[in-house]
Amino acid sequence: MVKKVLKIIGILIILLVVTLFAAPYLFKDQIKAKISEAINAKVDARVSFAEADLSLFKNFPNANVTLEKLVIINKAPFEGDTLISLGELNLKMSIKELFKGKNEAIAIDGITSKNGLINIIFNKDGIGNYDIALKDEKTKDDGKSSPLSLKIQEYKIENFKFRYFDESSKIKMVIDNLNHEGTGDFAAQKLDLVTKSTAKVSLDMDKVNYMNNVALTLDAVLGIDLEKSKYTFKENKALINQLPLEFDGFIQMVEAGQQYDLKFKTPTSSFKNFLGIIPAAYAASLDNVKTTGDFTVAGFAKGLYSDTTVPKFNIEIASNNASFQYPNLPKSVQNIVIDTKIINETGILNDTYVNLDKLSFKIDQDVFNAKANIRNITQNAIVDAALKGTINLANLSKAYPIKLDKPLSGILKADVTTKFDMQSVEKSQYQNINNAGTMSLSGFNYVDENGKTMNISTALVQFNPSQVNLKELNATTGKSDISVTGVLENFYGFIFRNQELKGNFNMNSKQLAVDDFMTTGETTKTATKKAEAMKIPAFLNCTLTAKATTVLYDNLTLKDVSGKLIVKDEKVTLENVKTSIFGGTIGVNGAVSTKGKTPVFNMDLKLNQVDIAQSFSQLDMLKKIAPIAGIINGKLNSSIKLNGNLDATELTPDLKTLTGDLLGQLLSTTVNSTNSTLLTALGSNLKFIDVSKINLNDLKAAVTFKDGKVNVKPFDIKYKDIKATIGGTHGFDQSMNYNLKFDVPAKYLGSEANALIAKLSPADAAKVQSIPINAILVGNFTNPKITTDINSAVTKLTTQLVNQQKDRLVKQGTSALTNFINKNKKPGDTTKTATPTTPATKEEVKTKAKDLLNGLFNKKKKVEEPKVEQE
Repeated sequence: MVKKVLKIIGILIILLVVTLFAAPYLFKDQIKAKISEAINAKVDARVSFAEADLSLFKNFPNANVTLEKLVIINKAPFEGDTLISLGELNLKMSIKELFKGKNEAIAIDGITSKNGLINIIFNKDGIGNYDIALKDEKTKDDGKSSPLSLKIQEYKIENFKFRYFDESSKIKMVIDNLNHEGTGDFAAQKLDLVTKSTAKVSLDMDKVNYMNNVALTLDAVLGIDLEKSKYTFKENKALINQLPLEFDGFIQMVEAGQQYDLKFKTPTSSFKNFLGIIPAAYAASLDNVKTTGDFTVAGFAKGLYSDTTVPKFNIEIASNNASFQYPNLPKSVQNIVIDTKIINETGILNDTYVNLDKLSFKIDQDVFNAKANIRNITQNAIVDAALKGTINLANLSKAYPIKLDKPLSGILKADVTTKFDMQSVEKSQYQNINNAGTMSLSGFNYVDENGKTMNISTALVQFNPSQVNLKELNATTGKSDISVTGVLENFYGFIFRNQELKGNFNMNSKQLAVDDFMTTGETTKTATKKAEAMKIPAFLNCTLTAKATTVLYDNLTLKDVSGKLIVKDEKVTLENVKTSIFGGTIGVNGAVSTKGKTPVFNMDLKLNQVDIAQSFSQLDMLKKIAPIAGIINGKLNSSIKLNGNLDATELTPDLKTLTGDLLGQLLSTTVNSTNSTLLTALGSNLKFIDVSKINLNDLKAAVTFKDGKVNVKPFDIKYKDIKATIGGTHGFDQSMNYNLKFDVPAKYLGSEANALIAKLSPADAAKVQSIPINAILVGNFTNPKITTDINSAVTKLTTQLVNQQKDRLVKQGTSALTNFINKNKKPGDTTKTATPTTPATKEEVKTKAKDLLNGLFNKKKKVEEPKVEQE
């Protein structure tokens, strides 16, 4: 009997397990359909989710429905904007809910979600993108069951981002890294909801940042009255960074908006509260910090938040005659006074004003004071501020645990007053800006994380009504020294409105090492760390007129550098830049831009009297265009136009992308053929030229280059009385394909040709013309392959000379035969002597011509004369 019972139980367990596995597949489509129906029946938006999965094991004995990649996209007037995006949404419910009919409501007991985005936008007309409920559904209540009902006991969200932007007030708030959870019985009309929340908050108002990643923590018990939509703070503990706050009061949802009646304050008055405001990244442990005096934050918010109003509020931050000193640090900060109020007395947001009536502190004997007033904050903020005091920067790290690799040093002095409104700043209406005073820095030393040191001996800034004048800046860094003066035209536009920083500056330097001012964003010294691309700052719009005695760039030393640099739109334009280098001068006009994905440049260079050996060995670009370093000595005048891409991390030319042309003239040159495999091989193949004696003085050549290929336009050179025309192409990889055409007098073409010419009369020898000879150069500069047609040319010349000699001898034979006939002519014989007609006369002509030819080619005469053939 027991065995049968156990067997039945075992079968039931197996059936249960099989059912639990099978149920998700049986009910998956039903659940997906119900969810889609529930959402789309209620909202006027595009809703989608990638998948709906059902699990009976995840929260057994409850079921768990998971929606993946749920996205809600707005329709007009926010067409295409994302309202909600959830990486994962989990709904927990009882298994019995799965067996309900199509029109029966499914009760949801718990909700969790991860990796979400909630994006709330108010446009200029005050319309919010979150209002997506169908208009008919807003007032419709027919008593029918909804496909879903909420009986939530718990909920939790992880890693959410909440964005809020109001176009009319230009208020932007971002709550990032939001984690929040709560437990309570939402089925009851009244409940206590136990919540825990952490987040980082940023707040901007009209391009002015008031909070940047401020850490918030809130553990609170909220008394919730669902019938009245009222939420009351009961037990709570909040932290802003490490500043503790307590809340008392309620928030209630009403038809017009939200009704606030809240009070908050610091639970203690210890000055440690102030240190807790400082962001954790810049703060240290508050344990064992000695403090005197007090610091309190207190305030209230009371009234209606609606489309047109905000609650009235008053926030007071106060401290009087306080001090603090961190353990293990030698200095203390004393005489701290803070008196700040943020007040709204009307419920109209623009009427909010900020009064920093006093901020003062003292380190050793140095006292610093500040005060400011800001009003009209949302429409056209008006700022009235003053700074006065002295700060020894070396004391900052001695009084507060600032995280620096190397301590600062220097004395900062300020005595500045300013009054302006934001619209005048934005429109550059400098006549409405009232500045006065000076700010100076002396003896400043700073070492960055890569070990680079910046030393500012003196810096003086003068604030005038319309400008900020840099009266003096003397600094050194690395191997460089600079002295700068100039004017900033829109300092406040840059600070408060993210506008371009406009200015005109003059710089002088005895030595400027470019590497001292180049950064790649590399934050570690690890060899495997990839350097970031260099970018010309987009916010710069300025002109720099510079002079430098020496500039060190890469492996080059430039002397007497001068010119103008215009920085605008992530581009540097060079105007009339001149420098002495390689024994001559170089002039530069052009531009470098880092605006695109790949940095680009274009340049016009004028080279005057530069040393060929130095320039073509030290400049990779010239070395690739014309690999003549060490072969040709002398000077060069040249005009070069080129453009191409730059290496993103070092801003050096990418030679594979170079395009341009070069026109050059050689001056006072000599050729060192022993350093060139090509010239040595050329001399071996062309015996009629001594390549070491080629004269290239005043030679002009034109080349173009593109896609790693250099095209040399044919040019002429002369060697003695030999003319040569050279043209062709070579690659940056040193491959080549050149044609050399020579016009060579016959006398240079070997002993056989010269022997023939020697037997000619001077008049006939002068008629012998030069012979064209062609040479083809392929291979590469270090391993050239040379072919010529010199052998065929010599053979052709020899044939020409032989034929010429034959013609001459025939004429000589005819003349001799005529003379012979004339001598033996009988008196009265009237026969013409030019054309002998008898067989004997022909025989004599042949014999004479043969004797002359034998004599020409040095052949011995036979003892017996050949017999004359009879015709």
